[in-house]
Amino acid sequence: MSDVRTEAGPAPATQRPSEDQGAMIWYELMTTDPAGAGAFYEAVVPGWKFSQSMPGPVEYRMIGRSDGGNAGGVLKIDQAMIDHGAKPIWLGYVCVDDVDAIVSEILRRGGKALMAGADIPNVGRITMVTDPQGYPFYVMKPTPPASDPNAKSDVFSPDAEQRVSWNELSTSDPAAARKFYGELFGWGSDEFMDMGEYGEYRFFNRGETRIGALCGIMPGGEGGWRYYVRVPSISASIEAVKANGGTVSIGPHQVPTGDHIIIGSDPQGATFALVGKL
Repeated sequence: MSDVRTEAGPAPATQRPSEDQGAMIWYELMTTDPAGAGAFYEAVVPGWKFSQSMPGPVEYRMIGRSDGGNAGGVLKIDQAMIDHGAKPIWLGYVCVDDVDAIVSEILRRGGKALMAGADIPNVGRITMVTDPQGYPFYVMKPTPPASDPNAKSDVFSPDAEQRVSWNELSTSDPAAARKFYGELFGWGSDEFMDMGEYGEYRFFNRGETRIGALCGIMPGGEGGWRYYVRVPSISASIEAVKANGGTVSIGPHQVPTGDHIIIGSDPQGATFALVGKL
């Protein structure tokens, strides 16, 4: 893009990230009504299918894709979670080599741990944290399937439909967030677009792959992570949002790639984002 600028980035992390550290490997919808959310997203994202609840201590479902893979998971928020401040939200999982070491570093840098580290059989070790500005996400050390020890997550793709194609952070302190995520996970952010009075739109790169961006909070907006799911038709998805109890708050807007985006809320109140051709 001709209007993308570059500059020297922040000092490199003291340890080089491993091949997997810093990858976005899972996305999770926390919601008060998994069945209702399933009906909504199955209409809005063609090809998605919410599974029945899986056996376990919490109600958890998988979001299936039409190719047989998974796009993420769905966790039901119960009353105890609500009493501790949980609300409907989409969250991303960042792969790390050592969950406990990363959490210690996050705490040292001013973030918080929202749950104790948990070992989930055949899944991995996870915990939910916030960055220093208070925006939540997960860190995870996955356990690959015994039948495929070299398995890699494919829930993120810059161009494949039914997957998250863009990870965007709106933050109250872009400079601090750039340093925090860059040094923790090895994300580069040298390239940016100047948005004038709205500041810089910084692109996050993981190796050679552009995975998303960060920016300040726009007037009337709110801070936090947004995950843009790619759909075949933004226009068709807008109609599905409106017909199934959701709202569109921003868009459709064209972005420099030629795609269009929207941001909205599902019927349970979780913010979602879509990207695709108009």
